[in-house]
Amino acid sequence: MPEIFVLVATCAILIVDLYLKDPQRDLIYWLTQVTLLGALLLTWSVYDPSARPALGGGFIGDAMAAILKSFVYIITAATFVYSRVYLKDRGLFKGEYFVLGLFGMLGTMVMISAYSFITLYLGLELLSLSLYAMVAFNRDSGQASEAAMKYFVLGAIASGMLLYGMSILYGMSGTLNIAEVARYLAVNHESNVPLLFGLSFVIVGIAFKLGAAPFHMWLPDVYHGAPTPVTLYIGTISKIGAFAMFMRLIIEGLGQLQADWQGMLVLLTVLSLALGNVVAVAQVNIKRMLAYSAISHVGFVLLGILAGTPQGYAAAMFYMLIYALTALGAFGMILLLTRKGFEAENLEDFKGLSARSPWFAFMMLLLMFSMTGVPLTVGFYAKLSVLQAVTQVGMIWLAIYAVVFSIIGAFYYLRVVWFMYFTEPETDVPLPRNRDMNVALSINGLAMLGLFLFPGGLMSLCAMAVGD
Repeated sequence: MPEIFVLVATCAILIVDLYLKDPQRDLIYWLTQVTLLGALLLTWSVYDPSARPALGGGFIGDAMAAILKSFVYIITAATFVYSRVYLKDRGLFKGEYFVLGLFGMLGTMVMISAYSFITLYLGLELLSLSLYAMVAFNRDSGQASEAAMKYFVLGAIASGMLLYGMSILYGMSGTLNIAEVARYLAVNHESNVPLLFGLSFVIVGIAFKLGAAPFHMWLPDVYHGAPTPVTLYIGTISKIGAFAMFMRLIIEGLGQLQADWQGMLVLLTVLSLALGNVVAVAQVNIKRMLAYSAISHVGFVLLGILAGTPQGYAAAMFYMLIYALTALGAFGMILLLTRKGFEAENLEDFKGLSARSPWFAFMMLLLMFSMTGVPLTVGFYAKLSVLQAVTQVGMIWLAIYAVVFSIIGAFYYLRVVWFMYFTEPETDVPLPRNRDMNVALSINGLAMLGLFLFPGGLMSLCAMAVGD
């Protein structure tokens, strides 16, 4: 029902938009928000803890699906709130942005509930095609067009890798259903060359979508080249979709091959933590810095997954949701500082923010502290839970490695704080007064404190989602 509702509502919004003039475009924004609220209510009204796969075993509405979809709705709604003024100032406030955003979200929803290779791939392509168009949404920007072409070409290669891996697994097991693949491997669990080939290609495809090193080459250029609202969308929604794909395909489908994929994930984790944190230090563009930061955070998510325990899976899911909320706020702050004719994309644009707006400087401080993993912010608890999961399976060296590179990463996050509090502002232009955005950003920033003080509720939901 939620997917059908979102599809019908999005098509209706597309048609309504054809009959609206530019001054009436706010109607599309509000219809979009109503659609997201309706999807959230529908998701929980039809939720059944004992749900069985539907549509011939290709679709499931379990606890993980309900929780991840709920976060997707909330983050998408906040993305549209943050984007509104930016798009209006640049003449980009058009129905296409909201329609593409909803179609991309629909693809993510399908990925989250997918229980067969076909359903998973359909959701992935719906999300990917929407993202390619959104990156090139500003038609007058050569930088955005270049980023879209890079994303499209590399995304097509990654999709081909994933398809090839799934086709090998289908050839070996004789089924497209994820649960049946798991049952096949339970009987024929001894790894062989074809299975390892299929597994390798699948992990390469998913690692690309997550942005894990060394399959990260698209991430900095796309983050930098895309309009900031689109970068915000890619950095949050698509990450949750890729995580869901990882859980469905690798954990639920190929869990019997843990001895094989664990080593692959260790390599991806080591490379992501090192490359993401070290290269981010050299960035002066905050969007590129957050791109490399995302690579390092993917390394932490993979830490929880490679532990191979229910606690590790719950910690990885918790980390991914917290990262999505933190990235949402960080990009929201960039959008807050932009104004007509000015893009706040460099670290120096945050100079003296504490003098211009003490409250929002404090919100950015909370967000940067959470990304660093400083105590009293939820990022600390997220990193701690992942590291505990890894140490409990005896990989203490990997936990120490992660902590060392996390300390390196603290430099570039705290550099933003230094610019805000210990330098003079270069402009006295007041921040825009947008009540909706200011309230949403304040809630977003304070959530970093609130979730640290009361993390049990969300962690319990994550544990329930992975069946712990």
